Amino acid sequence: MSPPSPSANVSLLTTGIGKLMDQVRVIATIPTNYKPLYGVACVGGAEAWIYGQNKTITRIDINGTVRDTVTTTCVQWPDGISVTRGGGVIYSDKNSGTVNIVRHGKSETLITTPQGWRPWRLSCTRSGDILVHVYKVIYFQRKNKISHYQGQNIKQEINNDVQGNPIFKDGQYSLFMSENNNGDVCVSDLKADTVVVVDNTGKVRFRYDGTPARREKSFAPRDIVTDALSQIIVTDIKNNCLHILNQNGQFLRCVDDCGLERPYGLSVDSEGRLWVKSFNTGKIKVIQYPEQS
Repeated sequence: MSPPSPSANVSLLTTGIGKLMDQVRVIATIPTNYKPLYGVACVGGAEAWIYGQNKTITRIDINGTVRDTVTTTCVQWPDGISVTRGGGVIYSDKNSGTVNIVRHGKSETLITTPQGWRPWRLSCTRSGDILVHVYKVIYFQRKNKISHYQGQNIKQEINNDVQGNPIFKDGQYSLFMSENNNGDVCVSDLKADTVVVVDNTGKVRFRYDGTPARREKSFAPRDIVTDALSQIIVTDIKNNCLHILNQNGQFLRCVDDCGLERPYGLSVDSEGRLWVKSFNTGKIKVIQYPEQS
């Protein structure tokens, strides 16, 4: 079988677990009051929490109606948000070194990171654990790693490979991450412009640098999610598209026919639709793309 075309108008591709539609469909385009819009985290099938450059986190529905607004305890703005298995919204605050959960409109501290380490991006796992990108400044250089929290305790740290070399590149850019159905942790390393996937023991399974997609500009990954078909989807802010891989790192296709503008944030709702947010415009496009085989 010949490799799939990088075009978004490829014919149906059958994988071992599902098939991709040859045409994606934009279900909704949602304007928001956040410019820039930093993140989106779906809750259920038709709502999402969003945040930007202020202290609030806002829950909107697919029609753009504001359903709830929470004022965080952050000095400036949250550094990352995610939604727990129970539907609660959590956010990180690097200034206080905490990950907090909102209950009944008020913030409670869930996690306090070790001294010197600051939390940034967050991702909740299917088991109820929390993945936290934490960083520490050492000799004017940021060291990055992922801490896997079970409750308030660190269950695992993902930072070095089997040879003892850093898995993630040092630097001031964040790590986005998502747990796949097989327990892999899929990471978008912004400093390295690479997707890195590690198994549940922390061993690197593969890296993806965007080359198979044959895009015009260099690969610039941002947010990353995994879906019910174990596909890995990552935004590419320079090429205005989404890259879709299977769980073993094989490139399947790019989604570039939805009018995406500097796609940055990404989340998947319970209906399997992607909520893709534009960094500059503050708009969110809700995209239907997979078809269960």
